[in-house]
Amino acid sequence: MTNSLVHDLDVLHAGYVSAVNNAVADGDLALAEELAAGYEHDAIEMMAAREGLEHLLPLRRVPPRSRLRTVVARALGRAA
Repeated sequence: MTNSLVHDLDVLHAGYVSAVNNAVADGDLALAEELAAGYEHDAIEMMAAREGLEHLLPLRRVPPRSRLRTVVARALGRAA
């Protein structure tokens, strides 16, 4: 028997709540924000997978290099 989507989302949420609370207790608000965004991403992925709608998720692309990183890469002789 498989768990329901609601149950699995509840478990995912509980894990993130615990992690966010720990980050806040440690004074790491940047990590807390990152975790909050991570929950949203993971929950959406889970729902799409369960409903067979992964094709509707946005494409995952590697973000382009900043201009500075491109200049440094060229200076070091790496592909830009």
